[in-house]
Amino acid sequence: MDPTGSRDIFGNAVVECSLELVMDLSIRGGEKSPEEGSLSANGQKDVEAGDDQLHRGLQSYHLQFIAIGGTVGTGLFLGSGEALATAGPVGCLIAFIFVGSIVFSIMTSLGEMATFIPVAGSFTVYASRFVDRSLGFAMGWIYWFSWSVTFALELVAASVIIQYWDANINIGIFIAIFWAVFTATNFLPIRHFGTFEMWFSSIKVITIIGFIIFAICIDAGAGDKGYLGFHAWVNPGPFAEYITNGDSGKFIGFWSVLVTAGFRFDTSTIFFLPTIFPQISYQGAELVGIGAGETHDPVKNVPKAIRWTFWGIVSLFVATIFFVGLLVPSDTKELLIGTTDASASPLVIAANLAGVPVLPHIINAVLLTAVLSAANSNVYSGSRILVGLATEHNAPAFLTRTNRYGTPYFAVGLTSAIGLLAFLNLSENGGNVFGWLLNITAIAGFITWSCISVCHLRFMKALEFRGMSRKELPYAAPLQPYTTWFGLFFCVLILLTNGFTVFIEWSTSDFFAAYVSLILFIVLFVGHKLVFWTKPVRIADVDLDRDRVKH
Repeated sequence: MDPTGSRDIFGNAVVECSLELVMDLSIRGGEKSPEEGSLSANGQKDVEAGDDQLHRGLQSYHLQFIAIGGTVGTGLFLGSGEALATAGPVGCLIAFIFVGSIVFSIMTSLGEMATFIPVAGSFTVYASRFVDRSLGFAMGWIYWFSWSVTFALELVAASVIIQYWDANINIGIFIAIFWAVFTATNFLPIRHFGTFEMWFSSIKVITIIGFIIFAICIDAGAGDKGYLGFHAWVNPGPFAEYITNGDSGKFIGFWSVLVTAGFRFDTSTIFFLPTIFPQISYQGAELVGIGAGETHDPVKNVPKAIRWTFWGIVSLFVATIFFVGLLVPSDTKELLIGTTDASASPLVIAANLAGVPVLPHIINAVLLTAVLSAANSNVYSGSRILVGLATEHNAPAFLTRTNRYGTPYFAVGLTSAIGLLAFLNLSENGGNVFGWLLNITAIAGFITWSCISVCHLRFMKALEFRGMSRKELPYAAPLQPYTTWFGLFFCVLILLTNGFTVFIEWSTSDFFAAYVSLILFIVLFVGHKLVFWTKPVRIADVDLDRDRVKH
């Protein structure tokens, strides 16, 4: 409040104080303050920035837990077992640390752009504005399909996990219940949704921290087998052989864990149910960028969320893999038993080997919350990607419509509707269809990460063209442009070598399962370009003004 030049200092002071109070209450209610207003090239209000529609009700900690909710799920609690058996404790650990370095590149690149232009849909918007509208179309739709189909998968997974307690339960009942619950949750005002997801995701975080403490005690000698130390790294060894013997087999095992992001299926049951063994993937960490368009004070909160999310997720993953590798030998048969409940979790196997059989029920309950939390994040991320697509004219405009709470109800409804595909698993033939739909999503995360890197390189080029120093940015990613090139190179390499094992032992179905995502992405990109005759955005035409937040 600055009374300088006021005729009536007391009157002006009262008015200004009242305005400040109203502004403060509005901000707490999830609306945007004038300082967060978006710059627009044509002076009009924009949908994706949140003006009068999407509300800025998320805080930094909300973003962090939404990302954790979408990332930490069945992959860590179940898939880590198969990863350990495939690559061995050291090979698996190195693979996760290495992919963590790629995540660092992607998140800092995305954070720099999301802080400068915080919009819903994030990277799909950047692709359309900085590179090529066709790139934004292809990336956005395959990413949306990935999360919406994964929502259906999580519904099936949650229902199967419940069968651990009663195998005679019909999974269709719980698919319907969970679908209704999480559809309703995503219609909540954004600040309430963020709080709900925060508490839901915190269960997973507490469980992992508890397991780490438990693992330290068991490794130090508290279990039935006494002091373990690094015995499992010596016998059966630090690296496991996969497909072939010798050093080549060890490298294949390591690279297989590094690149595999798909799902393996088991048709031996009466229902075709996915045997949920996703080799661990950090996909979901980029959800921080998707939520930037609904974040209060993004200049402050997005960088904070980027830092904490990266270190939080990588620490949880790496620490879990490290201690699982200490407690469970990689040749343990239970790692590959092929079940979808707690009995396949390496955390439970570690407890059983240590003589602590009480954990399976607890881990199964935690696994259920982990899957449901991920399902909740799936609908959120998918719906906001649709908003981003619609605002760039890559999807119908009605998807941007919101209710008075700032919820894009058409986008939420459409994303949630794809979750009904989970009912395909009630029949064997339907399950086969569902399996191929999942194959389409297998490497969508690496496609998205590659495109984020391309967008960031273009963003930096546009800044240079305008003569803007990186020091002027509200958040400047470190070690640029080297980290972005590093992330792009290895994301593309992983994309191309994703199905390398099929060339060792040829399988046509496995080949298409590995590369159908990439094929579909190319078809979407080329098809959109042929229909709309789009051209790459010239560096002089890159729009860095629309939706920029004043800081």
